Amino acid sequence: MITLAGCAVELFDTGEGDPLLLLHSGQGFVPDQPYVGMLSRRRRVVAPSHPGFGKSELPDWLDTCDDIAHLYLELMDRRGLAKVDLVGCSIGGWIAAEMASKAPERFRKLVLVAPVGVKTGPADKLDIPDIFAMPQEKVSQLLFHDPAKAQVDLSKLSDEQLTIIARNREALALLAWEPWMHNPKLKHRLQRVACPVLFLRGESDGLVSADYVARYAALMPDARIETVARAGHAVQVEQPEAFAASVLGFLDA
Repeated sequence: MITLAGCAVELFDTGEGDPLLLLHSGQGFVPDQPYVGMLSRRRRVVAPSHPGFGKSELPDWLDTCDDIAHLYLELMDRRGLAKVDLVGCSIGGWIAAEMASKAPERFRKLVLVAPVGVKTGPADKLDIPDIFAMPQEKVSQLLFHDPAKAQVDLSKLSDEQLTIIARNREALALLAWEPWMHNPKLKHRLQRVACPVLFLRGESDGLVSADYVARYAALMPDARIETVARAGHAVQVEQPEAFAASVLGFLDA
């Protein structure tokens, strides 16, 4: 644990090499997922659990991804990370985009994996489907190329694991609810992102569309897009080898 602005944050820090700051999706951070090991064999991976997720505290004053971006800039200061590569998945991509727009000189390269965070479509239509207004079965179909991979037997989980799942869901709702899945100001700041950016999207992603990613990427000066086959929204979970190869190939180029 590390305390940032009075908030106790759970922190995973492993591996050797150039530092990589990894920001997890709305499902929370799971250190034993295969992609984490693949990245840490080549890089020092620094991965906080967002406030309200995992075992991290959620102070009363914190209720936006913009707040978390400031918190993680402080984390970089405390860890002596003057300049890093930054990888963010889904809501973690939103936080990463906020950070890169605030302090562009602190980031060497940026990878956004199916990110949310901006409003690019018509005002009367959601860019991102409302996952809290549909059955979990439908959500799984949107998130996964193979929905069977999303099935979890809750009866086999410990009380601690069930508490973390509930906290993650509650924190995601707090951060993304209103306005839904975006910061209205962010798209007007993204021209400040100075580093090369890679957008990764699974070809079967039902949450973040190809058109949305294209409009998102167009807001940054130096961005490109890659599509990962046989993957949905959680590219890093369904296709960890392809995910790690794309991320490390981009960062090392």
